[in-house]
Amino acid sequence: MCLILFAWQTHHKYKLILGANRDEFLARSTQRMHIWESPTQIVAGKDLERGGTWLGINHQKQFSALTNFREPLPMPIPNQPSRGDLVTGCLSGSHPRGYLEAISPKASEYGGFNLLAGDAQSLYHFSNREGEINEVPPGIHGLSNALLNTNWPKVEAGKLALGQLVAQSGVEPEKIFELLKNDAQAPEADLPQTGVSLEWEKRLSPLFIQAGNYGTRCSTVILWNYNDQISIMERTYDLVQPKTEAFHIA
Repeated sequence: MCLILFAWQTHHKYKLILGANRDEFLARSTQRMHIWESPTQIVAGKDLERGGTWLGINHQKQFSALTNFREPLPMPIPNQPSRGDLVTGCLSGSHPRGYLEAISPKASEYGGFNLLAGDAQSLYHFSNREGEINEVPPGIHGLSNALLNTNWPKVEAGKLALGQLVAQSGVEPEKIFELLKNDAQAPEADLPQTGVSLEWEKRLSPLFIQAGNYGTRCSTVILWNYNDQISIMERTYDLVQPKTEAFHIA
């Protein structure tokens, strides 16, 4: 994922309201969200090049999602492990915090990443560019390709829009999909400096990216209520017509 917006324990009906966009090269082979044949029955899409995923939930009601950390390209590291394996590892049945504690000593082996990991009671954020496991407090949060709640324009715009939805008594999935389709570029003066060119900072600044051979491939919406019933919806855009699929965990 390249943008994850979520409200954690702030709504009267849903403990987790999440909207996320996955940005990736259009040519990268991907399988749409489905139920994996695994002991924990993961609901997730799959990166067919490396076998991992960017966001998923298992039937034990554990959640994990990943964003890469944007930084100047480092020297390639031979046989570097796939960051997508961090999500599948987190959903293998371990307690979220315990899993983060286990991977922390070897986190530097991976490219820069942010990892969210949680269950029905708690939610954590860990980045190997910060090195700390932090429990996420109740509130409206945004995660892109820097640390949690870094005030990039897309993060601030997304948090504001999601906060306005959460303030309403009802939360409609279609409204979340709609806010994730915001393709407005940020003003040049507000752009971060992350080591890419100014032109690419502009092209990467919207919530929804369309940049030639790179862009938003799919959007995901999660609604997790206080009875621990979970609805997961994925809308895929790299088809002739966008396709939406839904899954439910009771």
